[in-house]
Amino acid sequence: MRERVEAVLDKVRPMLQRDGGDVELVDVDDNGVVKVRLKGACGG
Repeated sequence: MRERVEAVLDKVRPMLQRDGGDVELVDVDDNGVVKVRLKGACGG
């Protein structure tokens, strides 16, 4: 599951980076809950 989430994040990451931000995968738990950390311009 983690690999699938990373693959999706890799698709959206360039758009976030163009806007001055980024996204980091923090956790994927056994229930399928995904936690990410937004960085830079998207952090607020």
